[in-house]
Amino acid sequence: MSMTSNNETLTNENTQEEEIREAKVSEGTSSTPSIDALKSMNKTADQAKEDAMVSTNQSNPSFFTKALYKLHLAKDPNAKEYERNPNVKYKQELVDNDVLVSVRHLKMFFPMSGGRKLKAVHDVSFDIKKGECFGVVGESGCGKTTTGRSIIRLYDITSGSIYFKGQRISAGSRWNEKEIKWSKIKGENKIKELRHEEASALSELNEDDPQIPNIKKHYETEITKIQENIKKIHAEQKSKIKQIRYDNSHVDRQLMSKMQMIFQDPIDSLDPRMTVEDIIQEGLKIQGYRNFAENHEKACKVLEEVGLIADYCSRYPNEFSGGQRQRIGIARAVVMNPEFMICDEPISALDVSIRAQIINLLNNLKEQHGLTLMFIAHDLSVVKYFCDRIAVMYFGEMVELATSDELFAHPLHPYTRALLSAIPKPDPLSEKKRKRIIYNPAKEHDYSVEKPSLHEILPGHFILASESEMIKYKKLIEEDDRINKEKEEEARKAGIQY
Repeated sequence: MSMTSNNETLTNENTQEEEIREAKVSEGTSSTPSIDALKSMNKTADQAKEDAMVSTNQSNPSFFTKALYKLHLAKDPNAKEYERNPNVKYKQELVDNDVLVSVRHLKMFFPMSGGRKLKAVHDVSFDIKKGECFGVVGESGCGKTTTGRSIIRLYDITSGSIYFKGQRISAGSRWNEKEIKWSKIKGENKIKELRHEEASALSELNEDDPQIPNIKKHYETEITKIQENIKKIHAEQKSKIKQIRYDNSHVDRQLMSKMQMIFQDPIDSLDPRMTVEDIIQEGLKIQGYRNFAENHEKACKVLEEVGLIADYCSRYPNEFSGGQRQRIGIARAVVMNPEFMICDEPISALDVSIRAQIINLLNNLKEQHGLTLMFIAHDLSVVKYFCDRIAVMYFGEMVELATSDELFAHPLHPYTRALLSAIPKPDPLSEKKRKRIIYNPAKEHDYSVEKPSLHEILPGHFILASESEMIKYKKLIEEDDRINKEKEEEARKAGIQY
């Protein structure tokens, strides 16, 4: 269905809702609607049922949800205002066929004692393209897992927006609420300054001075402009907050089922009281797949895909090793036939040999099912092998983003260089000579004058830096190119592939 037809449906829907409200108002304060109102409600409900039946044959899965919601509105005239507001509509805000997941200015704060807040993720933005593997690396506590869980709505995000296939699936209103608060404070302070200036100007004149009316008019005009601007900002932000609440409460569950997550701990992520088959089938049952035979067949098939046998269906998680449990967690995600999957450090609790098996398994599943992956890890060497693009996070901020080859060829941010220096090498002689870089933000950066922001220093290579640091990083690129060229020349002379 085209966007035009969807908009027409929404317009008709809003018109019917308005008729219900007008009919109720015509009855005064009485809680009992009139006969005309009841007819209108029944008509709206019947129309919603018809739309719901038609929507089952449409390609847009969210259309069915909207039709059912019309039924809810028709039956409940006392629904919340923002839910019945005709100005609030479902809309596809981002349309890019190459981008599957888009994160815009994500902030995730957790409350602490004393009214403080833990800023786990602070202003993170990135896009994940269809079919790629997007890596996120950083030390423990940098916000990697929080970012992944925010994307699949395990957290109610503080601020920012998250889009999946063009539809906003999660949003936070804290920034909008702060904008209302600070616009009022700044406006009131500006008005106080103008009042003070007015009093000072009038004190220098006589009471019968002809300039007094003009001075008063001038300052009243300026104060009126400030007050109108405050009202305008408040109206805009309140409208955005209503839209955010609407989007958060009307997320398409069928669409969300196309996003799955493999959790870090294979032990805690599996319910010990449930069999393997029940664990794998849980998502299917939630989505309404109640056919036992079909669900059993899907569970057996996906177990074989992840390297296990169908006989494991009747067993419990405590009967398996760590690597087998992780495979069960992968099977639980794959059975939903997802388009996007978040792998939250799936190999951190496994030994080296099992790690290689899980990585190869994920790579095979990616090719077979056409998956788009977000791979969270500590080990940069694993991420280099597995991921197309890599984002480096430090203390809740993204400090560098580039392709895998580009990041290893030109590691610019001091924290990225510190992570690369920590990668162990199999050669004992070179390992003895290796110098570990310790990242100290206080020594590396001076942001007291210039505030940092993400800059594209090379095509597709972004780095968090100030304007003065950009000059230093450009010189660093030239130095890295020179060193890499010398190493390549030495390897060529020695007959070794560099």
